[in-house]
Amino acid sequence: MGVVLTKAASFILIIVLGYILKRVGFFKPNDFQLVSRMVLNITLPCAVITNFEKLSLETSLLMLVAIGVICNLVMIATGYIVSWRRTHTEKAFNMINYSGYNIGCFTLPYVQNFLGPVGVVATCLFDAGNSVLCTGGTYSIASAVANNERTNAASYLKKMFSSIPMDTYLIMLVLSLLHITLPAGVTAFTGIVGQANGFLAMLMIGIGFELRLEKSQVASILKAVIIRYGMAILFAVFFYFLLPLPLEVRLVLVIIAFAPISAVCTAFTQKCGGNVAMSSTLNSLSILISIVLMTSLMAVLKIA
Repeated sequence: MGVVLTKAASFILIIVLGYILKRVGFFKPNDFQLVSRMVLNITLPCAVITNFEKLSLETSLLMLVAIGVICNLVMIATGYIVSWRRTHTEKAFNMINYSGYNIGCFTLPYVQNFLGPVGVVATCLFDAGNSVLCTGGTYSIASAVANNERTNAASYLKKMFSSIPMDTYLIMLVLSLLHITLPAGVTAFTGIVGQANGFLAMLMIGIGFELRLEKSQVASILKAVIIRYGMAILFAVFFYFLLPLPLEVRLVLVIIAFAPISAVCTAFTQKCGGNVAMSSTLNSLSILISIVLMTSLMAVLKIA
């Protein structure tokens, strides 16, 4: 447990570092866009490639990919419904920031330390479904809502596949299913670059983080937190008691349900013209809450 807490504390310190460096002028406000582009287009795809190369797919667990997709779709719909009478931009903000799970940068370290190989595989499979949406799918839906566009399947798919992380996930998923491996030189390169993903993603959140929020924004953040973790409780109960899966896999899903919001949500919020400061604050808060909840769950379930 000490290893996990140390890693979690490191994530928080990187966020704090990004915020402090912005406050002292090392980073300018526009630097958020630069770092977010690096995360979305360079380090995250490399991390995806590296993780999939280590993954051994079990067909019996492929339903976890669908579960990852469904969880995101439910949260996207929830974000839209709770902002039914709000502006299109607010709807898009909620759709992006209510959904998405921070698996690779945050949840996986918890799982791999305590739940063994099956837990890691289950987490990666859930993340494959999760990432289909949070690395591009959700953005394409939210972007259409933000711009009040009447979109068809062709335009939706075009926007979705314009996301490099999304394309990377799908390609690697297909290659894994076909048992095709990449050359060692490729994975050696992506391994080095991908290691920077966690650092840059947390730094990006810190750069976007803003403490000076309006009262209405604070209320919106608290509402988002309550809904996000309220839904997490419902998901966890469903996963643990109703899914016909091995106990070890169900425990993984319970932990995942309380994962923080995906770090790339802040980047996609910016692309949709949303409030980056609110998104960064919500993201940072979700990390703190998830550390407490996930660690407590492991103690209660006697995993650690």
